Amino acid sequence: MGPDYTDYNLVLAQETGRPCEDRIIGNQFERLKKSAGLPNVVFHSLRHSSTTYKLKLNKGDRKAIQGDTGHAQIDMITEIYAHILDEDRKINAQKFETAFYSNPDIRHVERSLQDGKNSSVPNPDAMMKQLESAPQLMDAFTQKFIEQYGEQLMTQLTKKMLGT
Repeated sequence: MGPDYTDYNLVLAQETGRPCEDRIIGNQFERLKKSAGLPNVVFHSLRHSSTTYKLKLNKGDRKAIQGDTGHAQIDMITEIYAHILDEDRKINAQKFETAFYSNPDIRHVERSLQDGKNSSVPNPDAMMKQLESAPQLMDAFTQKFIEQYGEQLMTQLTKKMLGT
């Protein structure tokens, strides 16, 4: 349109830059849905989808979303999209629980070593029970053991197998 175009800084505008009527946007959206085989949703659903994904992507930073959506009050985002934030909190709680319970609490062992109370040889059965109850700990122990003693262990096994 050249000089006849007026930029009103709109997302959707007519060829002249002027605002579109709702029905024009609605009609174009209906045609797009049909041609692309999209579900039958209203145009405003795009706003909700966009906000939902942005909340997930930026870990619930409502202030950043407020700037994008133009909501006057940040509470509007909290009220409308609280279920998204609740879902993320549940996921975080599950991650925390998994991480917390996969690492057994060995503070009592550390304390007894610091106090000098544990000068005796460790109980292998107790150590095995602890390793069996935490598969991640067992994996880490096995890896460290092989790194540190693998060559010696293989040499001893070879000697025993050869009978030397």
